[in-house]
Amino acid sequence: MKPLTQARRPGRIRAALLEWLGVPIQLTDGSFWSEFYGGSNAAGVAVNDQTVLKLSAVWACARLISESIATLPLNMYERTSAGKRIAQQHALQFVLHDQPNVDSTAAMYWEAMVAAMLLRGNGRAERLTVGDRTVGMVFLDPNRLSVGRDSRGERTYRYRELNGTQRDIPRDRVWTIPGFSTSGNEGVSVLRYGAEVFGSAIAAGQAASSMFQNSLTTQHVWKIDRVLRPEQREEFKKLSRTFDRSLESSGAPVLEAGMTVENIGINPDEAQLLESRAFSVEEICRWFRVPPFMVGHSEKSTSWGTGIEQQMIGFLVFTLAPWLRRIEQAISKDLLTPAERTRFYPKFAVEGLLRADSQARAAFYAVMVSNGILTRDEVRELEDREPMGGNAAVLTVQSAMVPIDALGQGTPADAQAARAALRAFLGVEEPPIEP
Repeated sequence: MKPLTQARRPGRIRAALLEWLGVPIQLTDGSFWSEFYGGSNAAGVAVNDQTVLKLSAVWACARLISESIATLPLNMYERTSAGKRIAQQHALQFVLHDQPNVDSTAAMYWEAMVAAMLLRGNGRAERLTVGDRTVGMVFLDPNRLSVGRDSRGERTYRYRELNGTQRDIPRDRVWTIPGFSTSGNEGVSVLRYGAEVFGSAIAAGQAASSMFQNSLTTQHVWKIDRVLRPEQREEFKKLSRTFDRSLESSGAPVLEAGMTVENIGINPDEAQLLESRAFSVEEICRWFRVPPFMVGHSEKSTSWGTGIEQQMIGFLVFTLAPWLRRIEQAISKDLLTPAERTRFYPKFAVEGLLRADSQARAAFYAVMVSNGILTRDEVRELEDREPMGGNAAVLTVQSAMVPIDALGQGTPADAQAARAALRAFLGVEEPPIEP
């Protein structure tokens, strides 16, 4: 029998029969089982989205990225002659920013989507539409979604509800956000490609649990310098239980007649159990591109800078930015019409992640305001304060803090005062006033 990972896809005739019988083609494809159980690994343990999330490092990495993205504001923006503004009137603004459906908040929805992209390679949702307009999104659990192909090679989606009923979802209503891709179409599963690393980490955890379950004792053997009679052997088996309890309780059993005890197991130090588990944390963090210190692994110092701001910039640029870009482009490509793309676009607001301490933030705002880059009202908006209006909405520069469009337009009195100051500095007297 061929391995499941090498199973061939069914032909057209067989695919048509399977479709007529109501059997998802996906269940006959080895890639489905590889995706469901994860890839093969030398440790011989099951690797899937349920087992890997029991690893603290995987849980921490997936939760860190998912929650970080889910809590970032995602808005629809409109291009106008005066710049950009949030498109409050666009239907997707409420769906993406506030509530995608009646049962989920935006944070819950994006957590699930990003987690599916991280672990399974693709995040999928069902579009709720009124005509051609998208008015809602419902997350599709990968464990209950069967993705197959019909006799024409087109994709089919069959979803199993919580009550056990199954229904087919039209292709045009399934929205897919691929993760990291090697085909340019579908994302690759981290569970499948990282099965070796995750399997080793799971096996190390199981070995540690087993060792603690056995009270950290190693196996031992009793050595006697003589051949025992059957009745002596039975009596010694009963006596050995007393010896075992003494060893487990760190006691000192009394050995007689040349009897000795010898360990035949491997202690934790020789097995390098702690070192292997620490290395597994670093390996898992490398797969998710998360610095180990951000998941509580502080054995080694980070090289991402010394300040929290520098570390957050590194996390944003190297870890979050690719995922944010994928989501933004998927929204523009699939949820906006060609005409809307010229006017509207989605964008995550990442400024909240870059906020440093209050002193550094105040210095940054002062530089931006004094150089005419931000207005005071824009600074107040970044600090979640109400705008003041009036001159607070005007760009100013350091030169006497005048409006930027009034530079070089001083009054005659200002010019006269400047000339008087220059003459005083040069020691030149004022010319006499002619009668």
